[in-house]
Amino acid sequence: MFGFLTKKGSPVLGIDISSSSIKLLELSKQGDRYRVESYAVEPLPANSVVEKNIADVEAVGEAIKKVVGKAHASAKRAAVAVSGSAVITKVIQMNAGMNEFEMEDQITLEADQYIPYPLDEVAIDFEVQGPSETNPDQVDVLLAACRKENVDIREDALQVAGLSARVVDVEAYAMERAFSMIESQLETTGEEQVVAIVDVGATMTTLSVLVDGETVYTREQLFGGRQLTEEIQRRYGLSTEEAGLAKKQGGGGLPDDYEGEVLAPFREAVVQQVARALQFFFGSSQYNTVDYVILAGGTASVTGLSEMVEAKVGTATMIANPFADMAVGSKVNASALSNDAPSLMIACGLAMRSFD
Repeated sequence: MFGFLTKKGSPVLGIDISSSSIKLLELSKQGDRYRVESYAVEPLPANSVVEKNIADVEAVGEAIKKVVGKAHASAKRAAVAVSGSAVITKVIQMNAGMNEFEMEDQITLEADQYIPYPLDEVAIDFEVQGPSETNPDQVDVLLAACRKENVDIREDALQVAGLSARVVDVEAYAMERAFSMIESQLETTGEEQVVAIVDVGATMTTLSVLVDGETVYTREQLFGGRQLTEEIQRRYGLSTEEAGLAKKQGGGGLPDDYEGEVLAPFREAVVQQVARALQFFFGSSQYNTVDYVILAGGTASVTGLSEMVEAKVGTATMIANPFADMAVGSKVNASALSNDAPSLMIACGLAMRSFD
């Protein structure tokens, strides 16, 4: 029942299983500096992952096998993640004098108070956060629970690829870990820093809000870059692959009306989604502003998007690059890595689990 968050101790491949592709990242570390040893991206067959749920284990496993070969990655253990919407988290207070095994026993006894599923159907894990602010004799413990099937199916896909799961994490925590690589790029005010990371994937947009580097809010909404791909397909009679390539090349090779007729309306739609996601956050929290907006996901690199978001929401906006201060290994294409950087945030946070 325990152990889907916190297995540690050996190098792992960060493998992000998204709706449209598998992204792999392998890191090493010397002193305080990370180095990218290998990375690759492999498209997924259509509908093999639907809204972050694996629908075809064999297809996903074969794609993982391909991405490992493409990256020439050597590690055989991997860190993968489940989406935040699949996980129940709760901070509970426990006696500060208890060791990890005693905590485990007590959580097992009391878990049905916190988890609305039958206990034989869930994977549970916990992490001590530190002393409780309200009681010095207690510690805050983060409890996370997820249906076992969400964990098992990811482990099965890795097994098809000849890998084993060292860590099954939560996407929001992987994003938080990767944000620590970006934090130094931001100007600090010395006060509480509120940062919104908007990850625009193929079919899902996820807003994560971090206060002083810790996640306080996440929300997913159905919207993503696939809408642009499908519009390119429809308008210009291209295949999914051709449309995806044209999109990645900034419309190169497409007719002159692409910029005004297709890209501009899509950019406007993304800006509206970002503004709406922030309004939901403001409406359900004590905050009414954020200090920075960081755009992540494959759509973040769309030309002019960060400037439009900044103008719309009135907040400094940047495109995520967790590798700006990392060294890059000899077998990694540095310019390709830079282009893909915004979509590699979760893979980066997962690869960083090697060094917990």
